Amino acid sequence: MGLFRRKNKKEVDKEKESLDKGLEKTKKGFFERLSRAVIGKSKIDDSILDDVEEALIASDIGVDTTLKIIDLLEARVSKDKYINIEELNSILKEEMESLLDIKSTSEDDQSDANDMPFDFNKKPYVVLVVGVNGVGKTTTIGKLAARLKADGKSVVLGAADTFRAAAVDQLTIWSERAGVPIVKQPMGSDPASVAFDTVKSAIARNADIVLIDTAGRLHNKVNLMNELTKIRNVIRKLVPDGPHDVLLVLDGSTGQNAFMQAKEFTKATDVTSLAVTKLDGTAKGGVVLGIADQFKIPVKFIGVGEQIEDLQIFNKKEFIDSLFKK
Repeated sequence: MGLFRRKNKKEVDKEKESLDKGLEKTKKGFFERLSRAVIGKSKIDDSILDDVEEALIASDIGVDTTLKIIDLLEARVSKDKYINIEELNSILKEEMESLLDIKSTSEDDQSDANDMPFDFNKKPYVVLVVGVNGVGKTTTIGKLAARLKADGKSVVLGAADTFRAAAVDQLTIWSERAGVPIVKQPMGSDPASVAFDTVKSAIARNADIVLIDTAGRLHNKVNLMNELTKIRNVIRKLVPDGPHDVLLVLDGSTGQNAFMQAKEFTKATDVTSLAVTKLDGTAKGGVVLGIADQFKIPVKFIGVGEQIEDLQIFNKKEFIDSLFKK
């Protein structure tokens, strides 16, 4: 079942415009390098492939994913014998989109490219949101809550980041702005206790979905793993198959640092989906492609601006099309 109501044409066009604007810095850097690589050339050769490789790496797609793309390009060139410059963008788009074709392990397949398959038949649907402090985790939860509420879904927020007063306060402000209830406890309380109370409250309210914020600390991976495991266990006392989704929020503007965060969190817990934020402020938007490919975790949301509507459902085709739009 879809996350949001089907958008009208005006809303779709507005989101595409927002996406194009949000990826502007990434597009500019990528295409400037790509244009320099092919200027004055009539066909693809080794020197062009080297320059394409450099352009991809500079966009923070990552070395491993870049080499995979170059290998695919070389195979196409070898197979087709002759590929002209005009075909290069088309082939690149095709290969990059194929690397983003990752099925979620926590959801049914998407029925529509603009439809997020949160299964509201599982009620309440429990989402555990993880990520280090400063990546936009709490803001992402707030924006998502507002979008869900606007679409008629009943939402309960859980402030389980009890080690940081600012996190609880920020989530409280978002709960008030979105008009959704929040469950919280005093600073220093057991995060698992907050998670338990949140799910219990959601069940009592017959809520559709629960969004639980968690502490964003990576200085001690063992503690992080233990804390997230404890939260999972208490949730399952109330919802045996919960949490249904573990959403890792990453700051796209940090480039390769986002890779390291993904690596640490996937070691600590079973991450099932990604949200990549702050893409509007960086030329490193290629990190979306690299992280999804390297960790085989689907991207569900991207942040391309400050407004609520700038938290977008990730659509791989629209994302790649926007990157190549001049």
